[in-house]
Amino acid sequence: MGFNPRVIHLNSVDQVRQQLARIQVDPCGIDLMAPKALLETVLLEKVPCGAANILKQEMLTLGGDAAVARGTVTCSVEHTDILLMATRKQLDQLISRLHRQPFGLKGLAAELKRLREISLRPAQVLTGKKCSLDVTRPQVMGIINVTPDSFFDGGTCHDLDATLRQAEQQVKEGVDLFDVGGESTRPGAALVSLELELERVVPVVKALKRAFDLPVSVDTNKAAVADAVLCDGADFINDISGLTFDPEMADVIARQGAGVFVMHTRGRPDEMQRDTHYHDLICEVMAGLQQSVELAHNAGIAAASISVDPGIGFGKSVAGNLEILRRLDDVAALGYPVLIGTSRKSFIGQVLDQPQPQQRLIGSVASVAVAAQNGAQIFRVHDVAETRLAVDLAWAIRHDDNRA
Repeated sequence: MGFNPRVIHLNSVDQVRQQLARIQVDPCGIDLMAPKALLETVLLEKVPCGAANILKQEMLTLGGDAAVARGTVTCSVEHTDILLMATRKQLDQLISRLHRQPFGLKGLAAELKRLREISLRPAQVLTGKKCSLDVTRPQVMGIINVTPDSFFDGGTCHDLDATLRQAEQQVKEGVDLFDVGGESTRPGAALVSLELELERVVPVVKALKRAFDLPVSVDTNKAAVADAVLCDGADFINDISGLTFDPEMADVIARQGAGVFVMHTRGRPDEMQRDTHYHDLICEVMAGLQQSVELAHNAGIAAASISVDPGIGFGKSVAGNLEILRRLDDVAALGYPVLIGTSRKSFIGQVLDQPQPQQRLIGSVASVAVAAQNGAQIFRVHDVAETRLAVDLAWAIRHDDNRA
């Protein structure tokens, strides 16, 4: 009689604990064994060979491993990237061992400890100026474009009444917050003057805050626009530049006590698609987001007020956009709520052979479901009702929701 061996895939500590409970492991044993069941893979960049060789030896001693470049052992290369491969328990043991090692490894121990703490305690809340978002459930951000040239809904909100009707419909469909845009950021879009952008967005922010008890974000990369709308009731600034286009932006947000969505892009909208090649896309996106987070911290923006967006469609190829969606858990590992914006975008059309944005509803819904499964928490979309259903179901699957 066979023992019916089979491979099972456990992707979270909760899943490990549930499986151990099913085979009736003693509760104390569950606590001891759960950290041993999940493999942690941690990438380190440009590690000097002396430190790399110590890390390699320590990992082998603990029963894990560390992948290094050829030539590291003989120090024939100056430095190497390293991929640490360990269980969570082995990684904790490594951290304790590194405190007594040279070559800056004591500092690495502190960085690894912070990384472990983030993975154990993901963000629960994102705070705005006078609000907070519960990111333990999916948050749907409804797009309110007051522009004539946005790629999908340009001209829809042609006056304030039309804008409020669209917002009211989004509320009925389950929106959690609004994102108001007064300047198109589609690829190739022309810049809009400060005066025109203010003319477009300020009345809308005021009207939305009067009509609805929901948070309002404004999509802008101009500090003067951010200052004005935050004075008039906006709660968040959604900056496609990740605080890099306007040097005063971070200070304005900090002074106003607002929240911020920082996005990765490569250049302004009129030029960002000229170069979509990356040596290592995810590493470069992560580095850009970390730079934006540091700008926010240095200005005094609270960590609980920061969300990150890898910038789907902003300086990325079709293949790059798909890779980001596959690897959103890497972005979430930064420790901040992840905003994703795939709605009706051209990469969906290129994959599905749908040249018109009006054709891309199903592709958009599929993309947000995948994003919810892979670590995103906030979803910036045109189609609120369909997105609400898709992300709620995907979220329930990912988070072992037993309400059904």
